[in-house]
Amino acid sequence: MRVFDAHTHLDAMAQRAGLEPSDEFVAGVMRDARVAGVLAAITVGDTLASSAWCVAAANAHPDVYAAVAVHPTEIEGLDDDGYRRLEQLAADPRVVAVGETGLDYYWDRTAPAHQQQHFRRHIALAKSAGKPLMIHDRDAHADVLRILREEGAPDRVVFHAFSGDAEMARECVAAGYVLSFPGVITFKNAPQLRAAAAVTPVEHLLVETDAPFLTPHPHRGKPNAPRLLPLTTRALAAASGHDLDALCAAIAATGQRVFGIELR
Repeated sequence: MRVFDAHTHLDAMAQRAGLEPSDEFVAGVMRDARVAGVLAAITVGDTLASSAWCVAAANAHPDVYAAVAVHPTEIEGLDDDGYRRLEQLAADPRVVAVGETGLDYYWDRTAPAHQQQHFRRHIALAKSAGKPLMIHDRDAHADVLRILREEGAPDRVVFHAFSGDAEMARECVAAGYVLSFPGVITFKNAPQLRAAAAVTPVEHLLVETDAPFLTPHPHRGKPNAPRLLPLTTRALAAASGHDLDALCAAIAATGQRVFGIELR
């Protein structure tokens, strides 16, 4: 297996383990991942501080790339100075996406209207930076798709931890979006997600851990890690009806096309 983790949180992995998110920690995680055939990972910021850490980690490790943004539940206090800082971070060559950004109506932390305002600003940032948009969408499908239509989506859009059904998958594919599937696809209670994968063309598929979250079966309930990505990849191959090697080759090609990632 030769694949990459399209969305992980290396800093949160360390914090979940009660450790400092150090270079040594990152190197160990990626060493374990490579043994499993996971050759690279995008570590994703969810605050300004986390985004800056991700950029530093990507510059220190050739198999790590960064995405920068402020998560929709973390936007309180994000002002023009914060967006100028995000713009600076997004310009770094090791940053391959603006994200994760979007809408989250599951957690009652930030008002939907406020989230939508900042989602629009992140869309504009992705366009100005010339980077893909990496979307967080939780219980907000209709509004996410509506705002993308209203603002005009960037050329490259990735739905991180896609959670829609087959109908939504078809709508996203028709718009040219890429769908990244997490460990949830291995859960017995997620038939709608497997149905979505089944109708998604292989060139629109990515796979991710969202580590330390969304750990695949049979490790559900424990912290996730890039080394566990093969469990999700095999489940995605089965759900989408593709040979595992063909799926991995397509994911690698999509990584190059969308993010500019070369697997070595």
